[in-house]
Amino acid sequence: MAISKDKKQALVSELAELFASAKGTAVAKYQGISVADLQALRKAARQNSVTIKVVKNRLVRVAMGSNDTYKSADTGALVGQLLYAFSSDDEVMAAKTLDEFAKTHPELELIAGFSGEGLALAAADVQALAGLPSKNQLIAEVVAQLLSPVHDVTNALSGNLHALLDGVEAKAAA
Repeated sequence: MAISKDKKQALVSELAELFASAKGTAVAKYQGISVADLQALRKAARQNSVTIKVVKNRLVRVAMGSNDTYKSADTGALVGQLLYAFSSDDEVMAAKTLDEFAKTHPELELIAGFSGEGLALAAADVQALAGLPSKNQLIAEVVAQLLSPVHDVTNALSGNLHALLDGVEAKAAA
């Protein structure tokens, strides 16, 4: 069923806003995935602050053309039935969400992506992004590294204190 011109314009403006605010966008083929599975993907994406859109590639090209950042991006990979995952919070979360879903649904295939700077990414680049830790995981690792010396000093002092108490106890018993 054809959609009206007003609906197409609304979709293009919505896509343009998503591209403008996106730090990372992942694109995947979804042919052969049931509607129930797509709904599960959308639910998982919402939990990760990722927006999933299934729209015609031509409308995506129009939306990208209206954005100065994405105007010159290569859209040659945008062929066939595709879904687009946008993440405005984290550069890797869109790719990571689709990759996690693809592990249990091999019909979903990552084919391309776009960085927040408007660069087109190949499937291998998107796959590599999906393997990176999320922003929150990186922050947790940095905090753990910063706290490591504090824990080491505490453990060392604790060990010396126990040895001192053992020595005092041995002296008192003798």
